[in-house]
Amino acid sequence: MTTIAASADVADDATIGEGSKVWHLAQVREGARLGENCIVGRGAYIGSGVVMGDNCKVQNYALVYEPAELGQGVFIGPAVVLTNDTYPRAVGPDGSLKSARDWTPVGVTIRDGASIGARAVCVAPVTIGRWATVAAGAVVTKDVPDFALVAGVPARRIRWVGKAGVPLEQRGDAWVCPETGERYIEDAGILREEQS
Repeated sequence: MTTIAASADVADDATIGEGSKVWHLAQVREGARLGENCIVGRGAYIGSGVVMGDNCKVQNYALVYEPAELGQGVFIGPAVVLTNDTYPRAVGPDGSLKSARDWTPVGVTIRDGASIGARAVCVAPVTIGRWATVAAGAVVTKDVPDFALVAGVPARRIRWVGKAGVPLEQRGDAWVCPETGERYIEDAGILREEQS
């Protein structure tokens, strides 16, 4: 069953998947498409035309500006910001107020299973890879590889993480998840799942 709080502002043409929940004071704009079993927390903003896969969680007061695309199972922490303007200005060079026609939004793409920690900022256009983790408070200005843990301002890779979200341990030529036992191989700065 889909749940939309009475104080939420959901556009008539937004698509909300079965089992999804949009909580108090959240706003889901025109043309946004949320998959099944998504959660949009209190005061969160989902921009026009944003696409979210199934099983995504957008926590309280996060701002997901269009044209962001979230894969399946993406986690967006509290107060995260996904930007959409590379060179923001309120006015043009002549001092006149800019309108929506005066710029072209660019989006943040977040691949399946990735997590963005509280108060992190992803500066568009960037892509966050599959099962990657962005640490709380990080500022992402470059693409993040699959399974990378990035932190800092600007964000840099500090570890590898597996699908369970915990740091991987290096064992010989492989990286191993201490929780699941899954093994990964690193090659030229790219981590991939070991094929059995």
